[in-house]
Amino acid sequence: MNNAGLPVDQVFLDANVLFSAAYRMDTPLRKLFTLPKVMLVTSAYALEEAKRNLASGQQRAELERLCKSVEVVSVLPPQGESPDLAKLPENDRPILWAAITVRATHLLSGDFKAFGRFYGQTIQGVAIMPPAEYLKGHRG
Repeated sequence: MNNAGLPVDQVFLDANVLFSAAYRMDTPLRKLFTLPKVMLVTSAYALEEAKRNLASGQQRAELERLCKSVEVVSVLPPQGESPDLAKLPENDRPILWAAITVRATHLLSGDFKAFGRFYGQTIQGVAIMPPAEYLKGHRG
């Protein structure tokens, strides 16, 4: 809940969502950055991955501009084994772990290969879905 007591979605953005929003000015993903009652969060790990994959300085600058409305967190790796994380490729585990750690309500990822089998599921309080599904269901 925010200061006014209104429910707020805390939406964790995977690197591919950040990348796509910065890569294409006309993508519907840009709507995420202007939705009311939504707090956007990502990790330093995801942000760095998105930056690394953007080809032009203009795209990286656009990513930085977009991320002014995103809380960027640093998250320590999990201690011990987690069965939920073990189901993911190693390089995607920090994404889910960060979303769980910050108590995100949603994890948005367009990475069907890694997260597709989890779409529609809630893992440790985090609903995992593709960004288009979240946008379609969000009525502001």
